[in-house]
Amino acid sequence: MAARLLANLIVIGAGVLGRAAVQAYRKALNNANATGVAQEAVQNIRRATKGMTEQEARQILGLPENAKWEEVLERYDTLFQRNAKNGSFYLQSKVHRAKECLEATYRGEESPGTG
Repeated sequence: MAARLLANLIVIGAGVLGRAAVQAYRKALNNANATGVAQEAVQNIRRATKGMTEQEARQILGLPENAKWEEVLERYDTLFQRNAKNGSFYLQSKVHRAKECLEATYRGEESPGTG
């Protein structure tokens, strides 16, 4: 009899906790939608999958908008080598992605290496 009572208590308790968790989740979703957090998170995910913008690439390499392709390569080589020596693979990859992004931009305007 005591085992049956204990089993019923566990089942009822689990049901109550389950319903409370579902209600809390729904409330969190409503709050996120109301404050715009959900939309911001979706935009961040979309932006991350699209890649790097030209402005971000220039900021990473520390270059102005009117920089020549040779300046891009010079800055890339410097930062890439510096991060290779100090062991920051993350920064090294960001520098590489920035160069790739700018390379695509410069290819549209002029061929890289021609100035």
